[in-house]
Amino acid sequence: MNLIIDIGNTRAKAVVMNGLSLVESFVQESSTREWLEAIVHKHPAIRRAIVSSTRGDAALCCRELSTLVDYVVEFQPAATPIPIGNSYHTPQTLGADRLAAAVGAAAMYPDCDLLVVDFGTAITIDFVEGGSFRGGNISPGVTTRFRSLADYTACLPLCSATDEVLAYGRTTREAIEQGVMRGVEQEIRGYCDDFSKKNGEKRIIFTGGDAKYFAMRIKNAIFADCEPVIFGLNTILNYNAENEE
Repeated sequence: MNLIIDIGNTRAKAVVMNGLSLVESFVQESSTREWLEAIVHKHPAIRRAIVSSTRGDAALCCRELSTLVDYVVEFQPAATPIPIGNSYHTPQTLGADRLAAAVGAAAMYPDCDLLVVDFGTAITIDFVEGGSFRGGNISPGVTTRFRSLADYTACLPLCSATDEVLAYGRTTREAIEQGVMRGVEQEIRGYCDDFSKKNGEKRIIFTGGDAKYFAMRIKNAIFADCEPVIFGLNTILNYNAENEE
């Protein structure tokens, strides 16, 4: 079994994998030794682990895990070998979650060009073409947009994501909700249209907490509930372990 640790901006997630199957997942605000010990104690067949973090604390988590399992990888986009190419000019600044999602998508859909959109605190729009990560773009996420309107104006209320689709808002709250949701929709639809025009065998993959809202609005996308980041980290862990063996 493999243990995948993905430490994001707002939470730490641990996933136990048996081959390609997800066995169990655990979520809390941060990674602690007690948390890791409890997971390994519950699943004593875990032999390998990988840690990815956007907070800069992956090394500490790896040190803790090295006393609990046989093999540990700290995923560093600039240093860790991966099974696809990487054309990013500054890999040392590349978010580990972005590259892991690209690897996961490529493993799920081999021989396809890929557009991977992750709807989180930030929206990341990344491209895998010709078997290589080409790069992408970053813009504010849905919640970040709502918060910025409430924080940087005097009178606008804090709103949140909605399933409702209206041509225009009839109240200030509706105007904010529709403005943010329709704005993100049109932004991502533009990327999808451009990508579809220039690529033949292709897949468009949506993931992240807010993906469910836009998978309904943009019909040619695949909503990846299997989490490409986790699948990618598992793929990277297996790739490195097998190469060392």
